[in-house]
Amino acid sequence: MNLPNKLSMLRIILIPVTMLFMLPVSVYGFEPEGWNAFIADKGMLIAAFVFIAASLTDFFDGQIARRRNLITDLGKFLDSLADKMLVIAVLIAFVAIGRVSPWLLAIIVLREFMVTGIRLVASKEGVVMAAKMIGKVKTTTQMIAIIYLMFEPTIMKFTGDDYAASLTAPCAVSIIGDVLFGICVIMTIVSGLDYLVKNISYLKE
Repeated sequence: MNLPNKLSMLRIILIPVTMLFMLPVSVYGFEPEGWNAFIADKGMLIAAFVFIAASLTDFFDGQIARRRNLITDLGKFLDSLADKMLVIAVLIAFVAIGRVSPWLLAIIVLREFMVTGIRLVASKEGVVMAAKMIGKVKTTTQMIAIIYLMFEPTIMKFTGDDYAASLTAPCAVSIIGDVLFGICVIMTIVSGLDYLVKNISYLKE
């Protein structure tokens, strides 16, 4: 496995690490108070830095693959898969704490299933599809929105807002997050439709 593919694998490995700091531990009644208190206070900030590190691997694996001519079918597959897994896993965590609407998450997940389905059909024709530019723009807007949402609790400590209260009564900080996330959802829909239109030939059978 070459270096770009290892970076994609690292992105996948960092997914549970990110979620570990986002969500309190609750397993069949087992809830460590000390750990959960730490997560409530600083967990999201740590998760943000882990997520940023994971996101940077997306940039570097592509750069290295192109510069060293290490582009492979496996790399195209892993790069796209790692992006999807990272974004969806983190958004599931945000749904769990009530920050993101499950309806919006459903739109993102269904788009990814559709694109993956088209890729599977195309693969039967011997075509391995790499991520398109509009897909990269979509991923970038998702990363920006998610990073902002992760920094919201820290920002609110400086603005004097209560993060828990903002989940039901939006404040200026959370409204900005809503706008950023709305943009990423729009880009998700647009890129999905673009992908469908440009690859409809694989579904004509």
